[in-house]
Amino acid sequence: MTTQAQLGETTFTLERFPLDQKNRSLQAWDSADEYLIDYVTEHYPSCRSLLIFNDSFGALSCYFSKQGLTACSVNDSYISHQAAAYNLAENKVSTHSFSQLDSLSALPDDIDLVILKVPRTLGFLQYQLSELSEVLKPGTPVIAAGKTKDIHNSTIKAFEQYIGETKTSLAVKKSRLIISSAQGGYKAADFPVNWPLEGTDYTISNHANVFSRDSLDIGARFFFNYLPQTTKTKKIIDLGCGNGVVGLMTLSRCPNAEMTFIDESYMAVESARLNIELNMEDKFEQCSFIENDCLTGFKRESVDVVLCNPPFHQAQAVTDHIAWQMFKQAKDTLKNGGELRIIGNRHLDYHDKLKRMFGNCQLLGSNKKFVVLSATKNNGML
Repeated sequence: MTTQAQLGETTFTLERFPLDQKNRSLQAWDSADEYLIDYVTEHYPSCRSLLIFNDSFGALSCYFSKQGLTACSVNDSYISHQAAAYNLAENKVSTHSFSQLDSLSALPDDIDLVILKVPRTLGFLQYQLSELSEVLKPGTPVIAAGKTKDIHNSTIKAFEQYIGETKTSLAVKKSRLIISSAQGGYKAADFPVNWPLEGTDYTISNHANVFSRDSLDIGARFFFNYLPQTTKTKKIIDLGCGNGVVGLMTLSRCPNAEMTFIDESYMAVESARLNIELNMEDKFEQCSFIENDCLTGFKRESVDVVLCNPPFHQAQAVTDHIAWQMFKQAKDTLKNGGELRIIGNRHLDYHDKLKRMFGNCQLLGSNKKFVVLSATKNNGML
């Protein structure tokens, strides 16, 4: 993996997180970062306070903090926060005037300039632009960047709706800028979204950056058929919980379980918390809600069951390293005899991965698109 980044006139060593991922072909910055840096350096040399959105691994935070700007980075990703902190420290960049906020925190209102990496989902972009519309003074520039293929007419319309007059730049290295200016006045976005969970009396609440925001996704629907059911007191983790619907349905079938909801998205964890509070308030004290990099830091051999629908992408990159990390850390965290139960797309061949890692893997169910697999930890396995 390339780690030497030439940003502006400065060379940085930038690592992509998690540090031990096996896909070393990916890097911690892209041409959209480079385009933003060059544009801001040329057009806003007197900028002193900067608000940065969706800085995946801290490239923008490192560069602008190195220039002495007061910079605040806003992100929905716990991993991105960890990466930025690590890369700032490794490059010996002062953090005296640098801060980080999660995606649900109130934004500062004394900002000279906003720069933004265009996120994957339009709803999340609308939410962020809506939040900006509430705090930006008229005339504040908002400069966004993304891969040309990811900037659509709907992207431009979102800036025009929530920020103000908008134009785009020419493409450079397959990336493009969106250049806008705050016109003033708050424009609300309708988040979180609420919808009825089919076949139940539950109502699901989803924040803007949570997968399958408007309805039950087909993978979770199939997984419901194979969730554990017991009256015993079990320690169960919903890993990569999203809106927490898998953990919610598990808790309905395992009423004495101690449920832990874990995701790297602040909005996902908050959605899971809301959904237990809305639908199972009497079980709320049995639940924990944690933003984390998978199961990093969890006590070994401490839980009975890990449930998981692993992602096969990170930001814009298709990769299976997060699934591998989830499986490995689940094995470490499970008690002897504990079970990892997952759902995944058939073509991802998780059966082979789990069999190699655990020494066993059982097919619980399948259809044309998904498989549900179970692997049991056996400390006696050679």
